[in-house]
Amino acid sequence: MPLQHSPDPAEPSWVQGVTADFLIFYSSRDESGKLWCPVRPRPCLRVVNIRPDRTDPDFLASSFLPYPCQDCVAVENVVEQTFGSADGPSAVIVYVGQRTAWKTPSNPYRTGPWNVSSIPTVVRSRDGARLVEEEISERLAAFVRE
Repeated sequence: MPLQHSPDPAEPSWVQGVTADFLIFYSSRDESGKLWCPVRPRPCLRVVNIRPDRTDPDFLASSFLPYPCQDCVAVENVVEQTFGSADGPSAVIVYVGQRTAWKTPSNPYRTGPWNVSSIPTVVRSRDGARLVEEEISERLAAFVRE
């Protein structure tokens, strides 16, 4: 089933009706369509094209870039690869709201039944197991097979 997206921001009542195998909690997008996701004080691993005139894999390189990493942005590709295909597990990206709404302790996703304390977070619906932040990039493929 293709990866689905909630309204932005998602109302808790909308999320309660979701029957997907996985819920993926992300920051909402700003006016320009970018995720505002928190920035962590560690470098990001990014795939960069070292020859913009070429797109074949021989000209792609992985490198650590020296600026801090936005966690939601860092996991977007792995989430899309894992859940985006028609034969992948079902998943819904749930947008938790803008930064000010997320930072309030009363944000509905910080409390039950979700109890999300960090974004991004991937929650497996059948048992509530979860991956947070950089764990998603490191362990998502194995996590969905468990």
